[in-house]
Amino acid sequence: MRVALLDDNLALGGQIWRAEATRDVNTAAARWIRRAATAGAKMVTRARVFDAPAPGVLAAEMNEGDEERRIELRYRQLLVATGARERFLPFPGWTLRNVLGAGGLQAMVKSGLPVAGKRVVIAGSGPLLAAVAAYLRHHGAEIALLCEQAPASQTAGLALALAKYPGKWAPAAALVWQLAGVRRATNCWPIAAEGDEVLRAVRVLRNGRETRIACDYLACGFHLVPNLELPLLLGCRTRGGYIEIDEAQRTSVANVFCAGEPTGIAGVDAALIGGQIAAAAAAGRPISARQKRARRRWHRFGMALDRACALRAELRLLAGPETLVCRCEDVAYARLASCRDWRDAKLQTRCGMGPCQGRVCGPATRFLFGWQDVSIRPPLFPVPVASLAAAATPDTGAEPAFEAVAGKNDS
Repeated sequence: MRVALLDDNLALGGQIWRAEATRDVNTAAARWIRRAATAGAKMVTRARVFDAPAPGVLAAEMNEGDEERRIELRYRQLLVATGARERFLPFPGWTLRNVLGAGGLQAMVKSGLPVAGKRVVIAGSGPLLAAVAAYLRHHGAEIALLCEQAPASQTAGLALALAKYPGKWAPAAALVWQLAGVRRATNCWPIAAEGDEVLRAVRVLRNGRETRIACDYLACGFHLVPNLELPLLLGCRTRGGYIEIDEAQRTSVANVFCAGEPTGIAGVDAALIGGQIAAAAAAGRPISARQKRARRRWHRFGMALDRACALRAELRLLAGPETLVCRCEDVAYARLASCRDWRDAKLQTRCGMGPCQGRVCGPATRFLFGWQDVSIRPPLFPVPVASLAAAATPDTGAEPAFEAVAGKNDS
């Protein structure tokens, strides 16, 4: 098969493997990338798909230094693995400088941001918080407090679930060791960030008592939400907030497969097995009983993770009337509270119509008001008008941008 892999990042590896892929040739990231290269797959980075103008056609914007150009890719089979992003919830002061996503701050440190000697409060929900805390501490940051919004009884369920996954024991034990001495609190969440344009302190509520903590950074992340924009644009059905798939990772759209977090937030191991099953099905190979068992097993882990990270109702009360919910279009909570649904909010306030296209405020309004996105339209990302004009009238008979997707057995 002739295979092309498109990644919108500067390098392969995603958020989890971003640095590992190049730091150590013996990491899992580096081994997988070598396997893909050895297999002859054409790997293209800095390519962001923004439209699917016709069946079997993707339009992408490719960044080459200071220039961007539109590329068109034709495929016979497509595997969508768009990952997940952090969920942000609005509270007073969350738009201050140095209030960042937990994973976002980690990515910035991986890209060279110095945090040695900086006081950091990490808050939200999910195991990502502990991983970020350990990483920042390793780079010299002082973790002032690690806050988990869920009560201890809720997080204990995930700890018990880990007992069934021996492969998770060593990483979990390593995190406990790396965070020795760090103040941690369950049943705790941020209620306000303070500062004059730049963050100076954060107020947290812990077991009903308010505490003010001086800090240089506040890193927040209330678990993860899947990146569903591309599969929804392709017409894939959802179930329970994730892309609906069959036993071969096939979606409801012919010749389109999906793997990883869009099918359920369950971590890297579930993504790996899902990708292998989808590839086997696309290649016409049988799916082994071992692979099926592994997928069911990691699906159960994902369900345990969702239960452990379920958000408490009190978080809906954090935003005040003037708190911005849509940061791109400066839409405050009070303006949205009178809207009927997501469509009404877009029409009346432009909520979700800024550069992020609802990626931040969309999940927030789903949690705050129970709204659901009613449609996904191109472009999925901001692109030049020339690219939109070209995508509106695709020439499916033209030569494709990459020969790697030019044969009859393309994927």
